[in-house]
Amino acid sequence: MKPIVVIGSINMDLVARTPRIPLAGETLTGTGFDTTPGGKGANQAVAVARLGYPVHMVGAVGDDVFGTALLAGLQTAGVDTTAVSRIPGPSGVAQIQVADNGQNSIVVVPAANGKLDAASLDRHQPLIASAGMVLLQLEIRMDTILHALDLCAAARVPVMLDPAPSAPLPDSIWSKIAWFTPNETEATLYVSSKLTVKDAAQQLLTRGLKGVVLKRGAEGALVATRDGRSKWLPAFRVKAIDSVGAGDCFNGALAVALMEGQDPIVAAHFASAAAAISVTRRGAQASMPTRAEVDRFLATHSSQ
Repeated sequence: MKPIVVIGSINMDLVARTPRIPLAGETLTGTGFDTTPGGKGANQAVAVARLGYPVHMVGAVGDDVFGTALLAGLQTAGVDTTAVSRIPGPSGVAQIQVADNGQNSIVVVPAANGKLDAASLDRHQPLIASAGMVLLQLEIRMDTILHALDLCAAARVPVMLDPAPSAPLPDSIWSKIAWFTPNETEATLYVSSKLTVKDAAQQLLTRGLKGVVLKRGAEGALVATRDGRSKWLPAFRVKAIDSVGAGDCFNGALAVALMEGQDPIVAAHFASAAAAISVTRRGAQASMPTRAEVDRFLATHSSQ
């Protein structure tokens, strides 16, 4: 199997649990605190690895204690970290507040992630060219993302781009992306917020994409493909306690299912099940399910 290669961020998540997300200027007393591995890129890589598919991570961590722990976490999950650099200085961190209802608020400090540049990718060009699919997010430098897209286009490697956190994208990139997977909020940066979910997906497809998945959290997701198919997939009914990493879990699982040759709608159903499991657990990478867990979940649960 051609591996999945994830190019993106690797962070240590500093997670405070609170009754609710505080208002500006408000101080709340938290109910718990954890330090857990995260970062959108690393989360997606772990999601892929836990599902039993070969995956390589291209990224950077600092030479601090967080960097050592982050590398160990990736390796324990089964991610190949040969292409992860150790950079002098601190590793990336994310300060996360998780409310009792599962909602979250996140501040990311890039640190070592901000030093992942075009030259870093060029050193791993053969690995990138060997991929069956490359996963990208927007938690690293934009010039690095654009260079990654150029490398993938030259090698004819399909790219799945998760535009999180959302940022303006140049028109030139759309033809270099196969799958685009924004959530409802992120999508409004690229299409009018007045459009229906279906119309928004169709407008995105006109830019040359192979497929679009518009994620709406607990409501579900819409899958639309270039061949004219479109289907709304309701979310599975679960008791959510922590939504951190759920979108990353979805993307990793979607990529695995697509690489295994599943139909896009079936693949998105599989990804929804994986994400549903993840929100019933605390932590980002710690919440990613195994393949056996997803298979059991699909056998015993139905979507709404």
